[in-house]
Amino acid sequence: MSNHVHFILYCTHEEAREFIDTFKKYCSRYLSKKYGIKEILRRNKVDIRRISPDDESFEWACAYVEMNPVAANICLHPSAYPWGTGRTFFQVTPPKAVELGTFSANEARRLLHSKQVLPSDWLVGEDGYILPESYVPVELVESIFRTPKRMNFYLQNSSKAKLRLEFQGKELPSFRDQVLYAALPDLCRSLFGKSNVSELNEEQRQELVRQFRRRFSADIHQIVRITSFPMKDVARYLDAP
Repeated sequence: MSNHVHFILYCTHEEAREFIDTFKKYCSRYLSKKYGIKEILRRNKVDIRRISPDDESFEWACAYVEMNPVAANICLHPSAYPWGTGRTFFQVTPPKAVELGTFSANEARRLLHSKQVLPSDWLVGEDGYILPESYVPVELVESIFRTPKRMNFYLQNSSKAKLRLEFQGKELPSFRDQVLYAALPDLCRSLFGKSNVSELNEEQRQELVRQFRRRFSADIHQIVRITSFPMKDVARYLDAP
């Protein structure tokens, strides 16, 4: 998603923590080089939870992750979200791709914009990105769900799907999260002369929330996602006279 990520890892708790630290390190390095922003990920919260295929927690966790972009009104189905694994499982037609090893070292660096050395059998899609099939245990996931119909059951009954159903007959958020996220710094500057949400005081935070509701018809869940304000605070700001 535009302001948070979900991963399901087959590993120990220590390995999960190491993965998160490494992920944040590389993202921070990229943001620092491209935008001159430092330590932006230090304050990000991390939540690690154990799941198991023995009690359906794995299936529900997968469904929750896959349905995130759908609940955020970004796409109609998880398979349409390019940054997830929604189109990875139970495919009828294999994706068009070539192995990374077919490129020279210089070609691979130009293609991936990285000097990181990756396995030569990883697949590069038509858009120039490494396909999730390269690092996701597709066969294992499919064996746990067993059938496409059973996987679709969890997708349609996940908490994210139910949240979207609550809006049926009501007004859905009019803009995608990416649009609001891009507008956030401009709103802070134009309304308060601040460059970052973290610089706002309580009164300014309340006005920012109301402006998102007024200008973008954003609901409480979308505002929480964009601002990272606690749900209880956003509810209080919206309910205040």
